[in-house]
Amino acid sequence: MSDKMPLAITMGDPAGVGPEIVLRALNEQAITDICNPVVFGDADVLKACADRLQLSFDTLVISLDEWHDQQFQKYQPVVVSLNSIGVDDFRPGVLSAATGQASFDYINAALNSAIGGRLASVTTGPINKLALSQAGIKFPGHTEIFSSRTNAARSCMMQYSEIITCTFVTVHVGYAEVPKFLSPGRILDVIELTDSAIRKIRGHQPRLLICGLNPHAGEQGLFGNREEEELILPAIESARAKGILIDGPLPPDTAFIPSRRASSDAVICMYHDQGHIPVKALAFDSAVNTTLGLPIIRTSVDHGTAYDIAWKGSASPSSLFAAIKLAVKLAK
Repeated sequence: MSDKMPLAITMGDPAGVGPEIVLRALNEQAITDICNPVVFGDADVLKACADRLQLSFDTLVISLDEWHDQQFQKYQPVVVSLNSIGVDDFRPGVLSAATGQASFDYINAALNSAIGGRLASVTTGPINKLALSQAGIKFPGHTEIFSSRTNAARSCMMQYSEIITCTFVTVHVGYAEVPKFLSPGRILDVIELTDSAIRKIRGHQPRLLICGLNPHAGEQGLFGNREEEELILPAIESARAKGILIDGPLPPDTAFIPSRRASSDAVICMYHDQGHIPVKALAFDSAVNTTLGLPIIRTSVDHGTAYDIAWKGSASPSSLFAAIKLAVKLAK
């Protein structure tokens, strides 16, 4: 019997780079040495992508019923083929409702098994939010899907790398809507989730930074509606009362300078681009997207479907490899 954990990987949007990077993971000994990948996707799509790019694809393929019935050797990599979409039902690099629905099917199948306790974690391939919407799926992204399906009392997104790590109080909302989603309680939740996650990953009490919402962190009420004084500072004070080490609120334009990154473990951000821009500028190929606060472990690539390079053999699997490695570390 193998002591390697079964780890779910979802194939992502079939028209994007998901099939290619999943194939590269299945062919990467550094990945198969640390876990048994269980890929939820469509085998015909993976085979077509492998043929086009001259990649090996000899992983055992089973049906969803076989996966549920456990009618296979459990201690090896497998592809659970859902037959959600055929190779003639889409074109690589072209957005469609059909691929949005298929990517959602893969997520749900993996989630069902993880919630049921059969998988150590779920690592998700890239999906396209517009394709999901065209398929009639109301969730704007993975974070919301996982939070809803697992009934998480509180959750947040974390973008993790050794170079820079950010967590987010809000994510997929328009800028004009951000302030109404901020509250001392919500901000404290994200601070606590961040502190707990970094303790587990790095094995020490973390030093955290938190950004203000407004330019210059509000300049003592000159900019904005005193969100720093009325929303962020109360959360910081509550966190400090619980023994959490946190500085801020900091002006967002200086929170990520080298000296601050060197002396801290993570930055809590108020909105999506406040943290995503520095993360992708500094760690595009190595950052991992993970959802904190769930009853299961979920990590993801930190990039999109990249339709412009889909099925062309040039997609880097580095972020997927990093996401799988972090999932294994968290599961242990």
